[in-house]
Amino acid sequence: MHNAAFSRLKIDAAYLPFFVQRQKLKPAISALKQIGISGFNVTVPFKSECMRYLDRIDPLAASIGAVNTVINKRGSLIGYNTDCSGFIRSLKEDINFGPKDCSAFLAGSGGVARSVAFGLAKSGAKRIIVCDIIKEKAMLLVKDIRKIFPAVDIVFSGQKDAGFFIKTCHLFVNCTPLGMNSRDPLPVDPGSLHKRLKVYDVVYTPLRTRLLRLCHARSIRSSSGINMLLYQGVLAFELWTGQKAPVALMKKELLGRLKR
Repeated sequence: MHNAAFSRLKIDAAYLPFFVQRQKLKPAISALKQIGISGFNVTVPFKSECMRYLDRIDPLAASIGAVNTVINKRGSLIGYNTDCSGFIRSLKEDINFGPKDCSAFLAGSGGVARSVAFGLAKSGAKRIIVCDIIKEKAMLLVKDIRKIFPAVDIVFSGQKDAGFFIKTCHLFVNCTPLGMNSRDPLPVDPGSLHKRLKVYDVVYTPLRTRLLRLCHARSIRSSSGINMLLYQGVLAFELWTGQKAPVALMKKELLGRLKR
């Protein structure tokens, strides 16, 4: 999608993947800086680790504790998190959901869940429930949100209590990889999915997971994570180039590639 956008806007640039060994992350980032690269994305497992090798971190990315987009501004590498804003934009545009004063249930507490939770808290969510089989990891996220957004009521839920909490919520977000494989179990008890609930599945391959098919059958408004992927890329593109991204073209290219 980035290369299609570069071509449309006649920008002399190319978006290429680079494999970096974990023990060579620091020299790799240093090399990118030295050759004067305009910017780059960072994906797992380096979203947190890369922060120590950047010159500056955007305050939101620092709060989240993860960077996925870096720009080179006059020799200074600045890290951003566009996943967070990409999620909120997708939430509003895809299922017409505004987070202000909402109650949200998050399945999972990893890197994606952190971006989702901070996005919801920053957008005025009233209550966030975090569920994970690893309580210690979930509690780190709970504590970080409490520290930065003290007005948000954020709590941990074990799987035993998940159904009860979901029935009190406006939004359910699957932040786990469950659904990428057709044999995966559902990330939620089907009995807890109610008509007032909006469902967002961050998984985008396949485009229609088992969870989304269930929501469709029950007329529950839902969305995959495809536009979160799109909009985080749109924001990254605009940070790198200073130009407005051709969103429709980028989405067409992205969907075309994923359907192959």
